[in-house]
Amino acid sequence: MTTFRKAFFAALVKSLLRGKSLIQAILAFWTNPTGASKEHAAPRKSLQDFLKEAETALLGPVSGDGLVKLSDDLRKQFFDGLQKDMQCMLPSYSHQLPTGNEHGQYLALDVGGSTLRVALVKLSGRSDDGNNDGDIVSMQNFKITRDIKNLEGMAFFNWMAARIKETLASSVKQDVSEKPIPVALAWSFPIEQTSLGGGKFQKMGKGFLADVGLVGQDLGDIIKKASDNEGLNVELQAILNDSSACLLSRAYSYPSTRFGLILGTGVNIAAYMPVSTMGRAKFGVRPAGWFDEASHVIVNTELGMFGTDILPLTRWDKILLKDHPRPDFQPLEYMVSGMYLGEIARIAIVEAVATTGLLGGILPESLTTNYALGTDTLSMIQGDSTSELTEAIKIFSERHPSTHVPTTTDMAAIKSLASFISVRSSALVATCLYTLWDCRLEGERDFVQTLPVDSGLRKAVEEDMQLEKTTVSFNGSVIEKNPGYLENCQRYITELLQSQGYAKTRSIELVPAKESSLIGAAVTLACINSEA
Repeated sequence: MTTFRKAFFAALVKSLLRGKSLIQAILAFWTNPTGASKEHAAPRKSLQDFLKEAETALLGPVSGDGLVKLSDDLRKQFFDGLQKDMQCMLPSYSHQLPTGNEHGQYLALDVGGSTLRVALVKLSGRSDDGNNDGDIVSMQNFKITRDIKNLEGMAFFNWMAARIKETLASSVKQDVSEKPIPVALAWSFPIEQTSLGGGKFQKMGKGFLADVGLVGQDLGDIIKKASDNEGLNVELQAILNDSSACLLSRAYSYPSTRFGLILGTGVNIAAYMPVSTMGRAKFGVRPAGWFDEASHVIVNTELGMFGTDILPLTRWDKILLKDHPRPDFQPLEYMVSGMYLGEIARIAIVEAVATTGLLGGILPESLTTNYALGTDTLSMIQGDSTSELTEAIKIFSERHPSTHVPTTTDMAAIKSLASFISVRSSALVATCLYTLWDCRLEGERDFVQTLPVDSGLRKAVEEDMQLEKTTVSFNGSVIEKNPGYLENCQRYITELLQSQGYAKTRSIELVPAKESSLIGAAVTLACINSEA
């Protein structure tokens, strides 16, 4: 009787804490006196039926003519963004692509949320086989620890300058006081750019205190001052984001490169577009003569922001959005990037455990927490090609321990879910790439009509319009490490080209861009300096 009384009161308190009335709490106990959770309830559908339903929900909309329809809808949003949206399709200050003849040594910096990288990059000119990507003569990685993040204002940039000096001391044998060393910076934080090499410093976020007392000042001036403090004669000549750097890094070795794709934790694409495709207000105030020199410009699309009301949401996507603090901010990113692929899978697994008996009907405690299932875990599971999925079971069990040891059937189901989610992501990214390529081609057609028949620029644009192969450089953990992702993305692009009658004359090729932030920064410098 004592045991019964304890169980009764424990169940009563739990039900009341969940917001039930006293009557509901008593009824809940009598109908389920053991307190068994729903995860242990008898399956309501077979695992096979659940997986068929998941495949239909995730892959159905990207099959058949689904991507053609999505491309049409994206096209409208892209052109609207190019004309008037001030949060996306942002024109950079980079309007030159490399010729491939640039050479010299260039100092490149890459500042991210956890690491500062300082590199001396050597460019020796484009080779015939397109394999000369530039050589990193020397590079040092410096961990940005919590103590470094806590450095306020100039203290952080003085630390940066000291690391630059440290790297140069081991690689440059010259009197650095004679003339300024040109520097390009790949910057992963907000900045209101006012020139190729300058911009108003903004709050950094990500736990950094370097913005204290410096917000609104010119970043180039800040770095120059810090360098002077270390006895370095340095001039910041270029600031660029990761997608622009990715494009430029490959354009140096592949002259057909017009796009740069970043697909890791987040997603973004840089596109080389005619200036005439963009609303003039989007350029803000530009230096005198900029528009006379620039016929084209590298555009930061902020791709993740597109897709409102046109993307094929599943019930799992809707659950993710319901719990997201900014559900309307980056619709596309929530469906394709490494930050969210694991969470979509986790939500589906939670449902499958409750309704099909997946994982023995027992949900690992860790998977009750949002974003606990990493996309890297899914990639590892997908990479296990053995019949028993032994390695996948080991990895999953270590990261998400439970009283139930996953079976091969359990893991095969999770692997299938991971595959559906990954393939859908690749299809959506491929559609964005194809659509941007098509928008760019239309922009070139319109632009060429405004040029004199005998002008050199018209001839160059006409040649560009006839490119048989357009190269897309890429970088990021999802497209690089997720098994089959690159191949699927390439396949979907080719299918879209075929559907529009382009396949025989045109191709869009995805090409990896290693160390793209540093190489791209160096190439940017090379475009504005014949030799450092």
